[in-house]
Amino acid sequence: METPAESPISSKEAAGARAALCVESGMILGLGTGSTVTYFLEALARRIQSENLSVKGVATSEDTVLKAKELGIPMTTLEEDPQLDLVIDGADEVDGDFRLIKGGGGALLREKIVAAAGKRVVIIVGEGKQVDVLGTTFLLPVEILPFGYPSTESRVAGLGCIPFLRTTEKEEPFVTDNGNYILDCKFAEGIADPVSLHAEMSQIPGVAEVGLFLDLCDEVITGLGGGTTTVQTKP
Repeated sequence: METPAESPISSKEAAGARAALCVESGMILGLGTGSTVTYFLEALARRIQSENLSVKGVATSEDTVLKAKELGIPMTTLEEDPQLDLVIDGADEVDGDFRLIKGGGGALLREKIVAAAGKRVVIIVGEGKQVDVLGTTFLLPVEILPFGYPSTESRVAGLGCIPFLRTTEKEEPFVTDNGNYILDCKFAEGIADPVSLHAEMSQIPGVAEVGLFLDLCDEVITGLGGGTTTVQTKP
């Protein structure tokens, strides 16, 4: 009888497993949101069980709270632990200057708060997330207040993009864990100046957060085919 071949490890799974090795006992962790982070949570749970690691996590979304609890990962909050030793999160795009686009999962506001509270932020991605120019392969998420959102949307469009209101399968506005809406913004040639764009968008009344993470990444772990990874550390 032939032994079934093992399923190949995906690039996301490889990145998540590698990130779990960064965790040390006693750490307070920031736990991101998304499919790659799910692999990290599973690998972390295995280490907690096999090595008796003592850690606590702050989640960036209600979805991550549920997944972490199901896996037996102890949880805390920023109110109880305002400074985090290590934050592990994913990204939709990463450029050569360690700048990110995040928010594909709709958790960008909480993700940025958690990242800012971290002493060290490690971003985990699968293949295809590295880009030369942000905004070329993924739309820029912008979290906005529902109140007067058409006015906010118009002002966002005035910065050179085409914004699309994110909707559910029922064609209703997608609502974040914070009760807000999201605009997914298309830039025809990508984002030429992320720093200036972030500053201008952040000043628009009604914008709660912009999915540009400009100085919130210390290390990028990229999963590759065959279960290997590369690690890039910011100078």
